[in-house]
Amino acid sequence: MSAGHPDGPDHVGWPADVAARYRAAGHWRGQTFGALLTTLAAAYGHRTAVVGESDGVPARWTYSDLDDRAHRLAAGLAGRGIGAGDRVLVQLPNRPEFVSVIFALWRLGAWPVFTLPAHRRTELRHFAEKAEASAIITVAEHERHDHAATAREVADDVASVREVLVVGSPEFTELSEAPPREFADPDPEGVAFLQLSGGSTGLSKLIPRTHDDYLYSVRESARICALRPDSVYLAALPVAHNYPLSSPGVLGALHAGATTVLAPRPDPGVAFRLIESERVTISGVVPPLAAAWVQAAARTEHDLSSLEVLLVGGAKCARELAERIGPALGCRLQQVFGMAEGLVCYTRLDDPDELVLGTQGRPISLDDEIRVVDPDNPDAASTDEVVPGEVGALLTRGPYTIRGYYRAAEHNATAFTSDGFYRTGDLVRRHPSGHLEVVGRAKEQINRAGEKVSAEEVENHLIAHPDVLDAAVVGVPDEYLGERTCAYVVPTDGASPGEAELRRFVRERGIAAFKVPDLVIVVEKFPVTGVGKTSKRELRAALAAQARNR
Repeated sequence: MSAGHPDGPDHVGWPADVAARYRAAGHWRGQTFGALLTTLAAAYGHRTAVVGESDGVPARWTYSDLDDRAHRLAAGLAGRGIGAGDRVLVQLPNRPEFVSVIFALWRLGAWPVFTLPAHRRTELRHFAEKAEASAIITVAEHERHDHAATAREVADDVASVREVLVVGSPEFTELSEAPPREFADPDPEGVAFLQLSGGSTGLSKLIPRTHDDYLYSVRESARICALRPDSVYLAALPVAHNYPLSSPGVLGALHAGATTVLAPRPDPGVAFRLIESERVTISGVVPPLAAAWVQAAARTEHDLSSLEVLLVGGAKCARELAERIGPALGCRLQQVFGMAEGLVCYTRLDDPDELVLGTQGRPISLDDEIRVVDPDNPDAASTDEVVPGEVGALLTRGPYTIRGYYRAAEHNATAFTSDGFYRTGDLVRRHPSGHLEVVGRAKEQINRAGEKVSAEEVENHLIAHPDVLDAAVVGVPDEYLGERTCAYVVPTDGASPGEAELRRFVRERGIAAFKVPDLVIVVEKFPVTGVGKTSKRELRAALAAQARNR
């Protein structure tokens, strides 16, 4: 598949003339992830690449170790019939095998589909069906959930899934020790993997990222964050997220010849221990976790003096919190704002404090095209820009921003303008410096501690309950989570479902725990707009008034 041309209903790529321009500019270098790892192993062979734990056993892999493991596992997976173009769901926690698995798949030309440890049966089945996945790679158990059993349930439901491979099992160990062999390098302009959208409407869409476009983002992120071979990056968040994967993330650290430390949990007790023992220099967190680290830093006995930079992203960092991070942790704050669909913005390490504290950064590339358009017009064209300095809806296109979701032609017609700009759903204000200040979301999506919750998806689960007539899910401000979810429910006649019962019902339908409503309120009817639609604005206002009166 060529990224330079529209490729039919599955994958829409960049127009040929645009792709040629990105190649000429040096953004796209014709390198694949597999070729990158070979280059890194040659340059940094005996340096430590990855530090972590596998089933409680400490692991410390050099670049040569990682390269060898990826080669052997690729051969083992090929022996099980996994090859170029196969889609493979990868659901692994923060452990070293995550890195060897994805590079093994890239060596084969297979496409990892990055799912999160928090996902459950409903989401995994959707991803497997949409991607027509041929295999699932997971772990036996994590955080008291039987992932292997869930994966096998999905395999039973989805005809395309032929294999369920469990990392840590004797079977997987045997695959990982196969004699290495070489494979043909895939097309660097072709799809490398599928990431997940935030899912503002229903279940998440699949995002096709190419070797060329993603590696450009990785290289520039590593440069902007000043990563060097003696840097040590702590991956505190689940590494399948776009943010800890590439902003600058695990891949940025590897590109720089640095060391990645995989934290099994992000809480201060674990993270601070690793910062001290591994002399971590940089990490990335979401605002609620940053707040927890700031609070814990005042009483920790761990030495955090090696920490130079803390990136905060995934959701907007309130200025009040931003001002406390540097003094509390003794490091430089770097704000990051981006999306798995492409665009990534950073405050720069030499930016004045006012920009670092008050904005979410400026784009990676001079070829990132930004438009801020009329926020009240969902069909605004890229030319309908607001007056500079005013709040508007963010549109973007560029050398690492997709031109369409995977197998989503109908959704693409509204998610992208006719000239290829992606409608991000974010409301922003653009500063004269080019920095963006994120003001809110235009899309109906709740940002709960950096995890994106689709109101529509949760509403659909609630309405499936026999005692629920209608449901409306809204986000409400929360000091710790950023937003929490509140579900308003209208019961059927004579029914009186309780909050605990409804929360349990949603949880048992096999969705991620972060999507289960934090609060459920049963009401007789919903307020409506002039055209008869449920007024979520009034529901939020009622919650705010309720909070003020407490």
